[in-house]
Amino acid sequence: MSAPARSGASTPGGGPDRLLRIGEAAEATGLSVDTLRYYERLGLLGEVPRTPGGARLYGERQLSRLRFIRRAQRMRFTLEEIGALLAMRDDPQGAREAVRALTAEKLAEVEAALADLQTLRDELTLLLNLCRGAAGGECPILERLDEAGERKVGSEGRKGGEG
Repeated sequence: MSAPARSGASTPGGGPDRLLRIGEAAEATGLSVDTLRYYERLGLLGEVPRTPGGARLYGERQLSRLRFIRRAQRMRFTLEEIGALLAMRDDPQGAREAVRALTAEKLAEVEAALADLQTLRDELTLLLNLCRGAAGGECPILERLDEAGERKVGSEGRKGGEG
């Protein structure tokens, strides 16, 4: 078995054996160097090979995991959830049901967030319409925001303060 190509060296066609140093891997994935180190500390990348001098070398396996993490984050999975997904990805036997359940949970969270955003949109539209129809004097938007603040105090600590 030949030694893996190091950064700057090239395998034919930049092949799968090419190893990137941390700065190159960060640039290739759009993540910061600190983020790559953080993911390694969390155990999300598995073992990251190092040079004899201790520099990290990222191969296709780590780059694939980093791309997976980024896509999962865009889907609003937490790093803890991503860790579980990566473990299931590494050992997919029987993982389908667990992945489906986790994804269904995430979908429910997204749908709830969308409902909250629709409510917010409706309220902001109402405030703008009140402002357009108001004749001089006080600002109806500020008045309504003050009213919302008063309602929040008596809302028993519900999320968002509205009941």
